[in-house]
Amino acid sequence: MARVLAQWFVDHHAPFAAIDADRSHGVLVRSYGEYTQAVDLSANESADQILDRALGAERRVLVDLPGQSAHALRTWLSDADILHFASEMGVAFTYWHVVDGGYASVSELERALGYFDQRVQHVLVKNFGRGNDFGALDQSDPKRRLDELNGRVIEIPALQTSSMYAIDHGGLSFWAAIHVGEGQYALGPLDRQRVRLWLDRCYAAIASVEDIV
Repeated sequence: MARVLAQWFVDHHAPFAAIDADRSHGVLVRSYGEYTQAVDLSANESADQILDRALGAERRVLVDLPGQSAHALRTWLSDADILHFASEMGVAFTYWHVVDGGYASVSELERALGYFDQRVQHVLVKNFGRGNDFGALDQSDPKRRLDELNGRVIEIPALQTSSMYAIDHGGLSFWAAIHVGEGQYALGPLDRQRVRLWLDRCYAAIASVEDIV
């Protein structure tokens, strides 16, 4: 989802800075390196770059969090009461809960809602590239709590597996995946068309929450 948002910012000429907190994969660094800085959430002086980027200019800051980052993130936020300080400085947070419908992602949604509550805007992203059964999520207590918090829900469709593999393996931006036709990881013409249509559908989903992006 972070890469989709990065490409959305680029295509919409929206000033932004990206932060990659995923030290194992570094997807944003690989795909959108010119916009991205890597940080270590477990080190305050590094994690502080997240807020420093927001305060340093009139722009959005996109943070890609690894799957097991919850403890480090909440420790950093609590250590200096970051959310309260950011509110005083006029910086708003939107938390994107990317879920696959499975038990683990629903449980993490519940924990995140419990921690952040009304202090941030919430967007629930049903990622159909990772799962296709969200029935349990839709009937869950976390989903009801999300509704109480006026959280928004969007759906991101699945992209053909072979295309996503080539994009991931080659560290391609979505712009490169669509427009570059030569090279080891270049997609064929029809696959490039599939990525173009998929990205259009993602953008249509983002448009429904554009006011808090």
